[in-house]
Amino acid sequence: MSACFNLQSAVLRSALRGAFSLHSRTPTPAAGLRFVCDAAPEAQKAVIVESVEEYKFVERLIPPSMVPAPPPHTGPTPSGWIPPAASPPALPYMIRRSRLHNIPVYSDLTKSSLKTTLIRKVEGDIWALEKDVKQYLKEVTGRELPTQVNEVTMTLKVKGHFDQELKDWLAGKGF
Repeated sequence: MSACFNLQSAVLRSALRGAFSLHSRTPTPAAGLRFVCDAAPEAQKAVIVESVEEYKFVERLIPPSMVPAPPPHTGPTPSGWIPPAASPPALPYMIRRSRLHNIPVYSDLTKSSLKTTLIRKVEGDIWALEKDVKQYLKEVTGRELPTQVNEVTMTLKVKGHFDQELKDWLAGKGF
């Protein structure tokens, strides 16, 4: 048994040595092995036929490359989503919707249990947005809340969880 195994491994080793030889560019078949391209005649190669009529069935399976624009709505949808205004408001700042057409206001809870609200995708005068947010939240809570403006990422952080209040306020402004 071991002699048979040694013989088979020696044949395989010599075949691989001959096939992957670094000294010659054209490998020669060794130890009874043959190349696949020599075994198949030219007449039996497969022919590829392209069918245009059946491609409509394939298109249904391909996922869309982007989220489609939402259909026009006059008010809030049953899920609570509010469409943006037809024209942006005349303010010195603009807040773009996310790629799923939502208002980009998020609540965050850090590991030290610090609750913050984050407004992203701000364009224009972020300091005017901070002033308006502080004024609105002072009316809602009765006190002035600390905020943090990041001009590089164009985000505004507010201390506390006020994501739903800010989403409603921004949707009321037309964003």
